[in-house]
Amino acid sequence: MVTDLSVKHNYADLEDVMLHYVTAGKGPPLVLLHGWPQTWWEWRHVIPKLSKDYTVIAPDLRGLGDSSKPLDGYDKMTVANDIWKLVSEKLGYSSFLLVGHDWGGPTAYALAASHPEAVEKLVILDVVIPGCGGDFSEGGRRWHHQFHMTADLPEGLISGREEIYLSWFYKTFAYKPNSITQKDIEEYVRTYSQPGALRAGFSYYRAMGKDAEDNSKVIANFKLPMPVLAIGGGVSYPNGRGRGKDPEASLKRVADNVRGEVFAECGHFIPEEAPELLLNRLGLFFNDNL
Repeated sequence: MVTDLSVKHNYADLEDVMLHYVTAGKGPPLVLLHGWPQTWWEWRHVIPKLSKDYTVIAPDLRGLGDSSKPLDGYDKMTVANDIWKLVSEKLGYSSFLLVGHDWGGPTAYALAASHPEAVEKLVILDVVIPGCGGDFSEGGRRWHHQFHMTADLPEGLISGREEIYLSWFYKTFAYKPNSITQKDIEEYVRTYSQPGALRAGFSYYRAMGKDAEDNSKVIANFKLPMPVLAIGGGVSYPNGRGRGKDPEASLKRVADNVRGEVFAECGHFIPEEAPELLLNRLGLFFNDNL
């Protein structure tokens, strides 16, 4: 579906990390945060249309994609602060729209909680917030959480076999596995095969305990004030890994103004499996028609 994907590749030196990010279009700023095992490339289907109305900013998160791979700093407050430095200090935007998928969701939550005056509207795609009181790992059904949190073992087993391992997620977590083509897989594998990339990706999971602790402290005293749209993929085990209504339930524990929706015939990878429907809902939500 990718058509007219014209983006500018940029780098921002934030002292302890070098962030790669792409920009496209003009208009109000819209920040898109990807998840694991992906990069900014997961937004390839929606950037062309969004860039007609917005200045789209899609970074590779710390340690992932073509961003640098520090040894630490993978708790979501730190990752969110990277995005704040990029968007506010480097690009000069005092307010913006924010969308996060997978680990980009908890990162977006941490950013919105730290700078609620700056995030005009927040969209969370198929993820829940650690520490909100829900079950992040679904009682262990998401087995890879514990595996990735194990020190050193995942790197040892997967290094040199990145395509085999990552392809399992692209095909199994999607209800429409052909939404992520072999060309797309090659792009993702290119970045996750870089030195330090596997470690960085697993560090997002290894920081879950700290994320839950940090978020619990915030949630106990504060709820997000901005409008929030939480979308889940409607197809779960065994033919996908969508979280259904769980994103809405999670966000209602941490925010005051939440709207939820479940995309039928869609698994976990919403921007790639249902880009047209996502574009429709983003347009309605950003323009106060949803």
